[in-house]
Amino acid sequence: MKKFFAPLFVLTSFCTLPAIAETQLGKPLSLTSATPIADILSSPASYDGKQVQVKGKVTGVCQMMGCWMAITDTASGKMIRIKVVDGEITFPGESVGRNAVAEGKLTKIELSREDVVARAKQAAEQRKQKFDASKITSGETIWQIAGTGAVIADE
Repeated sequence: MKKFFAPLFVLTSFCTLPAIAETQLGKPLSLTSATPIADILSSPASYDGKQVQVKGKVTGVCQMMGCWMAITDTASGKMIRIKVVDGEITFPGESVGRNAVAEGKLTKIELSREDVVARAKQAAEQRKQKFDASKITSGETIWQIAGTGAVIADE
C-alpha cells in the first residue's frame, strides 16, 4: 500500500504547483535579450533612438490612465519609465510588484525649469507635501522608453 501512495503523492504535488502566466501588452517582444537598465542610464546617448529591451520589477504605474510604468532593475536599483501613447497600451495598476520585460525606443526629453517646477508641484500635491519652487534652479533631462510592447508576469 505504501508503494501506491508515494508515487500518487509526488504526482499530486506537481499538479498543485501554481502556473506562472504572462500578460502580453502591445506588440510582441522582438529583441532576444534585455539590456541592463544601469547600462542604458550610464551612457544613454549611445542608446538614444534605438530599440531596447529592459526587465525588472514594476515599481510604479500611472494610476489615471495606465499610460506609463516604471521598471526597476533589482540588481542595481536603477529605474526607467516606459511611456506609451495614451490608449494604445494600458498598464494594469495591479502590475506593481510583478516582474516585467518591456521594449521600445529610448528617447531623450529636455524639460525647462518651468516644466520641472510644474511636475514637482503636481507630485507634492499628490503626496500632500509642502512645495518650494525656489529649490529648483534648472531644467532637467529625462530618458525614457517609448514603449511598444511588454510582458508582465501574472504571479
